[in-house]
Amino acid sequence: MQFPTRPPTSPCPMATTAVASPSTSTPSTPLLPRRRSLPPASTPARCRLLPAPPRWRARLDIARRVAVGSDVSSYPDVAAEEAAAARKVGKRVRVTAPVRVHHVAKAPGLDLRGMEGVVKQYVGVWKGKRVTANLPFKVEFELKLDGQEKPVRFIAHLREQEFDIVGDE
Repeated sequence: MQFPTRPPTSPCPMATTAVASPSTSTPSTPLLPRRRSLPPASTPARCRLLPAPPRWRARLDIARRVAVGSDVSSYPDVAAEEAAAARKVGKRVRVTAPVRVHHVAKAPGLDLRGMEGVVKQYVGVWKGKRVTANLPFKVEFELKLDGQEKPVRFIAHLREQEFDIVGDE
């Protein structure tokens, strides 16, 4: 029994050939088409099958070019924002909002209201470009625990509305 074969639908001459194998057990072995994985080297370049790049890769490439190609001069308020935030770096602050943090291993579920710390960094602008940081101020705190001579140091990210400036460090 022989299966019907279709002619190729593309202009590329993909080779589908029937090959008879010598068989001694049954003379009526069906001939199956054997396909090549790539077209032969004599095929024109337009017929070569190349995998298309995924759509996400093209989008990522465009986003990278936009992020790298943009400059600070197109966003004049970014420089002013960074200068205003730079004045707060190094200042001593007191937390006024009810902020609960869970990343301190020695004191899980710690409420920061009323604690004092030092603003270490502003992360709302990175390499002259605005980033979408929800909590742009990194504030370092020291927590004195019973039974430990050294205080536990940890950093929490806060909004500008969650603290008041107390003084300089």
